[in-house]
Amino acid sequence: MEYACITPLRGSLVVTDELHNNPALFRSKELYKFIWVLDGTVHLKVDHAQMVLEKNQITPFSNTHNVQFTEVSGKYISILFNSNFYCIYKSDSEVSCNGFLFTGYSNLLLMKISESQVATLEQILTDMVQEFASEDSLKEEMLRLHLKRFIISCTRMARDTMAIDPMNESGFYLVRQYFILVDKYFKEKKKVADYARMLNRSPKTLTNLFALYKLPAPLQVIHERIASEAKRLLLYSNKNATEIAHILGFEDLASFSRFFKRTVGSSISEFKKTTRTTSR
Repeated sequence: MEYACITPLRGSLVVTDELHNNPALFRSKELYKFIWVLDGTVHLKVDHAQMVLEKNQITPFSNTHNVQFTEVSGKYISILFNSNFYCIYKSDSEVSCNGFLFTGYSNLLLMKISESQVATLEQILTDMVQEFASEDSLKEEMLRLHLKRFIISCTRMARDTMAIDPMNESGFYLVRQYFILVDKYFKEKKKVADYARMLNRSPKTLTNLFALYKLPAPLQVIHERIASEAKRLLLYSNKNATEIAHILGFEDLASFSRFFKRTVGSSISEFKKTTRTTSR
């Protein structure tokens, strides 16, 4: 099963249960993805880290994640879209997923959904599939509406997973804005104080908020984002370590090497050697 809508402005929406057989789709650098396991298990390699999704688990992937299927032992559904079809940045007031569902970090949001939540997503998926069969001028907007419903439902489910208090929306909004800013500026700004200034808050306020939501400390968020990008560049680009150090805003290779060893737990050469070995 595969349904696709390509708009005149190069917007793309795809629903498929055969993503693992379509390398062009899962390797695309512009598509955001949901993978939802309906039965059995799906084994993935995400930025070279192993990940197993089980029945009634769903995970969102940003367009920066490198996703590979290593084993499919069940059934799953994937929903993929690009920013030309639905821009999560411009539509953040509608779906509140930016900096939450979709980030460039390697620590992915894995949701275990209840039977009632499964029923909600199944109804949206049914409506979406039915709309793919339409041929009138409203098809694109209706599909966009169903995608928005799906994203909002997943955002709600993720909030339930993290036990976010609806009475403290302003606090969680600040946390999301921090993730968004780090995703944008991590190459240039590497101190919590830099982001605290942009958010008109103190570093201590941010630290307390992240602790409230049981999230990694703000400085760790910065370091993890840098490390995620470093690993992707080492694995999937032809850049050498010196070039990557420059891209990520380090003064020299030595400072980048120290950061990588401290954050990742292995040296750059050890990391590349290990990943080459596990790829065989």
